[in-house]
Amino acid sequence: MSILRLVTPSMDFKDDILAYKKEFQDEHLYGGARLQEMDNLNDWFEHIHRASSYETCQEGRSPSSTFLCIRESDQVMVGICNIRHNLNQDFLINIAGHIGYSIRPSERRKGYATEQLRLALLEAKQLGIDRVLVTVADWNIGSQKTTLANGGVYEDTRIDPDDGDKMLRYWINNHNHPSNGWFIGHAPSERDGLKVT
Repeated sequence: MSILRLVTPSMDFKDDILAYKKEFQDEHLYGGARLQEMDNLNDWFEHIHRASSYETCQEGRSPSSTFLCIRESDQVMVGICNIRHNLNQDFLINIAGHIGYSIRPSERRKGYATEQLRLALLEAKQLGIDRVLVTVADWNIGSQKTTLANGGVYEDTRIDPDDGDKMLRYWINNHNHPSNGWFIGHAPSERDGLKVT
């Protein structure tokens, strides 16, 4: 099974970041911290650097840390994730949660999402976030399974006012979350808020 690691974005991964972005031409790039909307990569590096600190992030916004998910065997970027340091915005507590992420379309269905979220939870733990909110649109069954596999406990569903999506809200107890190896949780069920067909 492939070993993945999270790294801070840098010019060392410029070509891979651009190739990753290109694969999302026809869909939204979650967890990219505005990567999709910024044309200049240097501007994006500056943006995520400023966003990472309470001292330099935009006023009224939560600081956030962005990571590339790299497959160690060939150094290919298979995912990206963004961890918000707090939930001090209505949008975060109701719709977006602590962690946003995506997997490269050409690298999906390989278990990478589950492992990337596990690694992101470890980074969140380093930030002192012991209770992590992860939200998932009700139509995104794959991400629901990823969240449940990492110990997500369904709380409720809220409506995204921007697009009308029903966002399922899950809490993960990060204090006792596994730190080594792939984490496989219990089988998803309707009790967890997952539509089982």
